[in-house]
Amino acid sequence: MEHFAAFVGIDWSDQKHDVCLVDVVAGKRQKLIINHTPQALDEWATQLRTRFAGGKIAVCLEQSRGPLIFALLKYDFLVLYPINPTTLAKYREAFSPSRAKDDPQDAEYLVELLIHHRERLKPWLPDDEKTRTLQYLVEHRRRLVNDKTRISNRMTALLKSYFPQVLTWFDDIRTTLVCDFLLRWPTLESVKKVRPATLEQFCREHNSVRKETIANRIAAIKEAVPLTTDRAVINSSVLMIKALASQMKTTLEAIKEFETEIEILCQSHQDYHIFNSLPGAGTVYSSRLLAALGTDRERWTSVDELLCFSGIAPVVERSGKSELIRWRYFCPKFFRQSFIEYAGESIKHSFWARAYYSSQRERGKSHQAAVRALAFKWIRIIFRCWQTQTAYNEVTYLESLRKKGSPLLSFAANNPS
Repeated sequence: MEHFAAFVGIDWSDQKHDVCLVDVVAGKRQKLIINHTPQALDEWATQLRTRFAGGKIAVCLEQSRGPLIFALLKYDFLVLYPINPTTLAKYREAFSPSRAKDDPQDAEYLVELLIHHRERLKPWLPDDEKTRTLQYLVEHRRRLVNDKTRISNRMTALLKSYFPQVLTWFDDIRTTLVCDFLLRWPTLESVKKVRPATLEQFCREHNSVRKETIANRIAAIKEAVPLTTDRAVINSSVLMIKALASQMKTTLEAIKEFETEIEILCQSHQDYHIFNSLPGAGTVYSSRLLAALGTDRERWTSVDELLCFSGIAPVVERSGKSELIRWRYFCPKFFRQSFIEYAGESIKHSFWARAYYSSQRERGKSHQAAVRALAFKWIRIIFRCWQTQTAYNEVTYLESLRKKGSPLLSFAANNPS
C-alpha cells in the first residue's frame, strides 16, 4: 500500500472548504478553512508541498468532478480519493443517528474513512486529456439534447393553445425550418397573408424541396381556420413562441457544433475503432461508450466490478429467509444510461441482440427490463473487446454462440423476425 506523508479530508462548498489534516509522523490533527479562490487553494497546496517536502498526500473529498477537484488536479503530489456523497452520509449517520450535519465534522469523517478504510477506496486516476475532453463533450451534448426536448415540449403545448396547425404542417418542430418559420410568421393570420411563391422559396432555402410536400403545406395554410381570435392569447403567445423558437434554434446549432467536435476527437482517439465496430453505435453511442470506459484498463479488475459500478447489475438483499433483487439506486446515471440506450439501439442492427430481446419479452419481461438484460450482455462483450483492444465482429460472436450450443440461436431459428 502506498505510503503517505499526510491524510486530508475536505468538505467542499461554493464559497469555502473545511479541511481536516492528519500528519502521519506527528500524529497531530489540524483543522482549517480555505476560501474557494484560485489564490487561496494554490497558497494552501504550496504550503503542503513545502511542509511535507513534496511527499505524497492523500485527499478524500465527496466528488469525482467539479471546481475543487479540477483545481487540485494540477498538483502531482496530491492523490485524490473521491467518494460518493451517500457513503459519507451513511458513515456520518453511524455516529450521529439524529442526522445532524456539520461541515468541519464531515471533514473529520472523510479523514477517518481514508485512514481506516483506504484499502476499500480507489484513488482517482484521470484519463488522458483527449479522453477527458471527450467525456465532458458527450455529457454536455446530452444536456443540450435534454434542453431540446424540454423546449420542444413547451413549444408544443403553446402551439396547441393558439396555432396548432404548425404541428400538422411539419413532422418535427425540433428543426431550424420550424424555428425560422415561427420567428417569421408566428401566427396563422401572418402566414395566410404570404404569397405561395414566398412560402415555396422559404421551404427550399431550408432544404425542404419535395414538391408534393410543399404544395400540401401551402394548400393547408390557405384552408386553415384560426383556433382562437382572442388577441390577449395570441399577442402573449407570439412573444413566447418567438423566445422558445430562438432558444431551440440556438440549442440545435450548439448540438451540431458539439457533434462536430466529438467526431473530430473520436477519429483521432486510439480506442475509437473498438467502439465504432459495435453494430448501430455510430458516432453518438461509440463516443459515449468510449468516454464511459476511458483508457485505464486497470480501473476495473473484472467485468463483474464494471457491471456493479455501471448500475446494470441488480442488487440482492438477503435477510433471514427473505431475498429481494432490485434496481441499483446509486450509480453514475449517465454511465448507465449510455449502455442502456445503446442496447436499445442495437436491437435494430444486431441479429443476436434482436433475438435476445425477443426471448426476454417472451418470458414476460417489460421492454425496459429486457433492454437492461441486453445491456448486461453487451457490457460483457464490450469489456472483453476493450481489454483486448479488439474490434467487435458479429460473425465471430455468433460462431462463439454456436460452439457453446447457446439456446439463443435455437430461439432465433424458431422465431424468425
